Amino acid sequence: MKNMEFRHKLTVKLLFTIVISLFVTIAVMIVFSRLLFYLYSSMYSPTEFSAFQGGLMFVVWIFIAILTFILIFILLVSRKVKYLKSISETVQHIADGKLGLTIESKGKDELTQLVQNINYMSEELENKFIHERQLEQTKNELITNVSHDLRTPLTSIIGYLDLIKNGHYNNECQYQEYFETIYSKSERLKNLIDELFEFTRLSSPDVSLNLSKVDLAGLLQQIVGEYIPIFEKDQLYIRSSITDEDIPVLIDIEKMVRVYENLFMNAIKYSVKPSDIQITFVSKGNTAVLQVSNRVDFPPGEDVNKLFERFFRGDKARIDAQGAGLGLSISKRIVELHNGKIRAEYKDGWMNFTVEQPLQSKDV
Repeated sequence: MKNMEFRHKLTVKLLFTIVISLFVTIAVMIVFSRLLFYLYSSMYSPTEFSAFQGGLMFVVWIFIAILTFILIFILLVSRKVKYLKSISETVQHIADGKLGLTIESKGKDELTQLVQNINYMSEELENKFIHERQLEQTKNELITNVSHDLRTPLTSIIGYLDLIKNGHYNNECQYQEYFETIYSKSERLKNLIDELFEFTRLSSPDVSLNLSKVDLAGLLQQIVGEYIPIFEKDQLYIRSSITDEDIPVLIDIEKMVRVYENLFMNAIKYSVKPSDIQITFVSKGNTAVLQVSNRVDFPPGEDVNKLFERFFRGDKARIDAQGAGLGLSISKRIVELHNGKIRAEYKDGWMNFTVEQPLQSKDV
């Protein structure tokens, strides 16, 4: 929030109000004194004017002077008092749970700064409340959606372990088959739990990034090189076009590598085999743009960007996959934490995933 320095303007205004009230009071009392003197002089002679009457007149004069000062002062500060009352009422409404309420900002003094701070506090509280409500909803969705995914492999593991425990296998080959099934189901269970914890951790508003300045072109060339044997094992062949220029970005390397690996593994799982994988990386203005494209039989739904929604897996190939539908959602969250954008597009049999990240100044 942008703070404003008002330098005790409210104090100056208050002192100025007191001075005005004092001068107006003096002017009123001068007129009143002359009128009072005229009335007494017309009614009494100087010899008839007693000390008691003089003292009484002085007391009345003082009382009227004080009353006049108070009335004029209240009249001059009434707008500020009304404004303070409005602020107090709004703060009470906020305290009662009506978050997001704001107060009209008037003037340029300490009250204005107070109003701005209250408005900022109210909006922040509302945003945090909404975020907490979204987190609660997300938690409930996680429990509902993941419970089935976790239960399925766990049930299989328990079932096959029960068969082995009770000796319900015919030979060593069947025993080994049961064991391999248990191992694969355990791996799936571990992957589901890892995705769940990663998604939950990244959903926290307190998540922090370990930022480092890195040449992203060099980093991507290294990662792509490491994945070439994995792609070729599945009859997928990389057609890479990564710029040779230095592309400096400020990123959490571990988290962004997770994004790139998610995109590569997504291509391995859902590509037509055999086919090509196209990876291009260039800089456009102040943005680094990575695109990973793979051939598919048909688009995974009408709106391909729903792939970034948690638990969405789209077509049958994705539903039968080993993940919980959190990989691309995790990738989107990581990219957004880096002030970047990620999107998907289907065109002419190709699924294109594009990641845009802001460049870091080379002078920094």
